[in-house]
Amino acid sequence: MIRLDPKRTAAVAIDMHRGHLDPEVATLPLAAERCGSVIDRAAQLFGALRQRGVPIVHVVTEYRDAAEIMANPFWGAIENDPAKARKGMSRHNIIGGIIGGRGTEIIPVLLDQRDVVVGGKKRYSPFFGTGLDFALRRRLGVDTLILAGINTSSCVLCCGFEATNRDYRVVIAADAVDSMDGEEMHRFALRLMSVTIGWPLANAEIVAALAS
Repeated sequence: MIRLDPKRTAAVAIDMHRGHLDPEVATLPLAAERCGSVIDRAAQLFGALRQRGVPIVHVVTEYRDAAEIMANPFWGAIENDPAKARKGMSRHNIIGGIIGGRGTEIIPVLLDQRDVVVGGKKRYSPFFGTGLDFALRRRLGVDTLILAGINTSSCVLCCGFEATNRDYRVVIAADAVDSMDGEEMHRFALRLMSVTIGWPLANAEIVAALAS
């Protein structure tokens, strides 16, 4: 069994904000019937991690305006495609905007005053154009990451690959991730990461690995 050193480990919570997880305001929503369960499981994990001194780092997608989003050619092309889960991207998590402004708020039950918040994520990668790597290496001094968040099939997957490229040890919190692309893509992403990136572990397995 993998062993995790709490002093060298941090959890990275990716886009666990209202823009995905609050059906009332979400602009790119996870299926409503799945939101509560993934929030509950993530809250249980984060509580257990905090008790063991493992920091939680939240990374939040934020845009100044729709132009920043639509600069991506694929997102622009699917903006009005009803067959695409990410249709309507131009409304997503605009800071201070009338449309989607509340989406940048982290789900309250997942946030603690001890947590670190990294804003300014604009693409699938939580590392690209943000201070995430600096926070992990310089502020927290960790070499092992536990990944949680939305979406397993895009941002969590991208974070896993980039963390591996930076030689972090990667664990995927299998109970605390999900995808708006559906169960099949969610499971495929977990399988892919288990082959190429790291260890998908349930909450109980993560706690046991820290205890060992």
